[in-house]
Amino acid sequence: MELRGAVALVTGGNGGLGQRICHALAQEGVHIAVMYAQSREQAEGVAAELASRYQVNAAAFGCDITDGAAVERLVAEVTQRFGRLDILVNDAAFNKSIPFTDLDNLTSEVWEKIMSVNLTGPMQLTKAVAPVMKAQGQGRIVNISSVAGLQPTGSSIAYAVSKAGLIHLTRCMAVALAPETLVNCIAPGLLEGTRATANLRAEQIERSASTSLLKRAADKDDCADMVVTMCRTETMTGQTIVIDAGRVFH
Repeated sequence: MELRGAVALVTGGNGGLGQRICHALAQEGVHIAVMYAQSREQAEGVAAELASRYQVNAAAFGCDITDGAAVERLVAEVTQRFGRLDILVNDAAFNKSIPFTDLDNLTSEVWEKIMSVNLTGPMQLTKAVAPVMKAQGQGRIVNISSVAGLQPTGSSIAYAVSKAGLIHLTRCMAVALAPETLVNCIAPGLLEGTRATANLRAEQIERSASTSLLKRAADKDDCADMVVTMCRTETMTGQTIVIDAGRVFH
């Protein structure tokens, strides 16, 4: 897909990885809707920087992605503001560090919050953008999962299961939305400088880096570049690419 002049909605666009994704797409001439949940001022700052640095249109939009009606309003507002919507990047996520063996603290409330943000939210967003992209005759959806969705690891059982669900949602939506819309997924390993990493225990961070083949954390710019590749592709859909400095092979 030709990226220059396309419009992308990036959820969690004011986060550590989200900002890198916004910059990588804007550098290709993509107009950006930076979606935030709470940090309006920060998201507006990201949008202003994108517009200034890359001469693209950019604006911040607030949304609770667990609210189906709010998601519908968001997609309508973005489409009205930019005139079209070509790309959805589902980057927004929530986690809480709970050791796998600590089942007592894996409460129903924690489970439901993680599932709502990490899995139900992307599903609702995908459903909302699908008719827009179909009518345009083209669309790209990129989900940001985690290596925790490929093996029993990560900040909690709920987080791991939510990310596994997102990987399979990618496959199912690739079937549902073909041929107009291509749906792919990135599964990063440990990423430094993100809100998700800030919620991890220190021993988890150290173990993730030290046990990788490359002895380092995954790179946010590598992930952002892969988003660009998945938006540009014409022949890849339903796929999950791992970027984790060499820990998980699938």
